Amino acid sequence: MMNNPLKILSFGAGAIGTYIGGSLALAGHEVVFVERPDIAKALSARGLRLDLSLDSRRDTSAADLIPASDLVFADSLAKALNYGPFDVALFALKSYDTASALEGIAPLAEKMPPVLCLQNGVDNEPTIAEILGPEKVIAGTVTSAIGRRDAGDIVLEKLRGIGIADEHPLAERLVNVMNDALLNAKLYERAVDIKWSKLLSNLVGNATSAILDMSPAEIFSRNDLYAFEMKMLREALEVMEAQKINIVNLPGISIKSLAWLAKAPLWLRPLAAKKLGGGRGGKMPSFHIDLHSGRGKSEVDYLNGAVVRAGLRAGIPTPINLLLTETLLAMTRKEILVESYAKNPEKLLGQV
Repeated sequence: MMNNPLKILSFGAGAIGTYIGGSLALAGHEVVFVERPDIAKALSARGLRLDLSLDSRRDTSAADLIPASDLVFADSLAKALNYGPFDVALFALKSYDTASALEGIAPLAEKMPPVLCLQNGVDNEPTIAEILGPEKVIAGTVTSAIGRRDAGDIVLEKLRGIGIADEHPLAERLVNVMNDALLNAKLYERAVDIKWSKLLSNLVGNATSAILDMSPAEIFSRNDLYAFEMKMLREALEVMEAQKINIVNLPGISIKSLAWLAKAPLWLRPLAAKKLGGGRGGKMPSFHIDLHSGRGKSEVDYLNGAVVRAGLRAGIPTPINLLLTETLLAMTRKEILVESYAKNPEKLLGQV
């Protein structure tokens, strides 16, 4: 056991929560997970399973099993906070779950530790700050790819890292602690830079894939769809420039190269397509998974929609992002049939 281990509260045992919370537990830190009652009960019986064998630095060729006796799984935030006080909370929920989570947090705000927000999108930190105060919010982002087999059961699919903004007294310590836990963390000067840079990487091939029911590789194999995606990215870049937001490379991802591709000639598409379309393997993007699961939720309004809203404030037109946001939200709400645009790029492109 290390000296002065952290006491950590993790909101959920989803892919990111299990990966980071579990890795920190393996490194000797005390972690308490708050989950839905059924999941908390199941994990209290079987613990966590982390397949981190992809990382050659770890002395494992199979899954690391963390017994339930080494962790706490609480079925409510009130119960979880009884195990405090905590040094930090990990917040890695989907952006569409932020509002409901904050409803439960608000009555207990005084007991809450600083929150490390690892969500996609650029609006979550300000929303959390409205409840907890800006002094309790730490901005971060995760670039490693984590597969979720079940609650508390994950596999590391691509090792990249974690970015944390150096805008909180805990930031540097968290980076050091996470690096000790082999999570490849890096400190960045400004939260707004890392959150918008990550947003750029989340935009590529995401909404278009969901709407057209096509893989990113299929999308980037066509000149017309590739040009459509690059125009969408250029809108986001113009919005960033208007807000004086810097493009920064994140752990394992060259965001500056992505920004360069957005403005590069179309004849570079075959080279770009190999990089942009092949990085996921056979895995579909998150928007596609959410839409075709029928769960009735999508993060598109927190990504493409955030570009549209920021563009309106800055006076920057964002027609592609607006089209993608409105179309995918309508499909999510079942106002448009999912099959309407399937394998039919011409229908989507004709609306530009």
